[in-house]
Amino acid sequence: MSIRKTAAILSIVAIALAACNGGGASTAPSAGAPTTAASGAASPAGSTAAGACKVGVAWATFQEERYGLRDEPGLKGAVEAGGGTYVGNDAKLSPETQAANVEALISAGVNVIVINAQDPVAILPSVQKAVDAGIPVIAYDRELESAKALFITHDNVEVGRMIARAVTAAQPTGNYAIIKGELGQTNPLFLRQGMEEIIAPLIASKAITIPAGAEVNTDGWKPENAQAEMEQILTANNDDIQAVLSQNDGMATGVVAALNGNKGGAVKIGGQDGDKAALNRVALGTQVVSVWKDATELGTKAGEAALQLCKDPDITKVTGAAPSKTTGGIDGTAVLLKPVPISKDNLQVVLDAKWLTVEELCKDVPAGTVTGCP
Repeated sequence: MSIRKTAAILSIVAIALAACNGGGASTAPSAGAPTTAASGAASPAGSTAAGACKVGVAWATFQEERYGLRDEPGLKGAVEAGGGTYVGNDAKLSPETQAANVEALISAGVNVIVINAQDPVAILPSVQKAVDAGIPVIAYDRELESAKALFITHDNVEVGRMIARAVTAAQPTGNYAIIKGELGQTNPLFLRQGMEEIIAPLIASKAITIPAGAEVNTDGWKPENAQAEMEQILTANNDDIQAVLSQNDGMATGVVAALNGNKGGAVKIGGQDGDKAALNRVALGTQVVSVWKDATELGTKAGEAALQLCKDPDITKVTGAAPSKTTGGIDGTAVLLKPVPISKDNLQVVLDAKWLTVEELCKDVPAGTVTGCP
């Protein structure tokens, strides 16, 4: 175990340096401070032209590759393309900081607030303050238990199904581990619901088993925490784990590190987000699938929705909006985008989208072994 653990630590450090786990961290603003100066009181709801629209965004973290590298540029670009002003801040995984950040955005006079919640319960009083101030709220990628917030995300139940479908197809029997996101957030629940639809019949038939302690939540969705969890699962089961359902690619990075690189793809691993390192692992065969949620598209849709809400605060009139129910049963409104599972068979999809370069995708991949890698 000591040899594996040492190698795993070195592996995850190398991966983190190569993939910059927190790809937007170098450009992330300091917590609590808007990235773009804004002043004045918020305009009455529905009275703001798109050209005068100030959109405030309270991000949970830039430690995950996607948010700073993909989501923020899409959202900011859409707002500015529509003549609006973008104002953003980073909670750095702190619910207390995010609450202060939302209040700072309200004070800065934004007309719409987009919240990528770190703690969906702790942030609700801040959401109510925005609503009371007449400011429309968008729940970005993470659900809020509020009928007043427009939820914009990918269909995360389907993401869970896609991860489980791909992994069970590759490994229809054996012991499974499930590495879930942070306890208390709703996305892990959506993902787990989708996974359950696929694995329940296999569990019932005893084709697959989830050993005791092999299903865990991961603080902060952090790779290093997932690595420690996976090491504990491997130790408890004498390394007898054949597959891992990871709820994102960052945690899959930790899982792979715990498996000392998962040489030859011996353990079948699924994840999501389309992180560059994960897509490279798909090409290498050390990860079965990364469900691609075009985070730039998601950011763009949120920016466009914010501009619409500046003109009309009725969230039900936003393009693509449909009735939905929150996890807690509240009648709400949501815009759901479609994810795409990326396996060895369709790597060209992410190349065509210029999500990453051929060099990034095909690093260390033997020539001619994978379509898309010369």
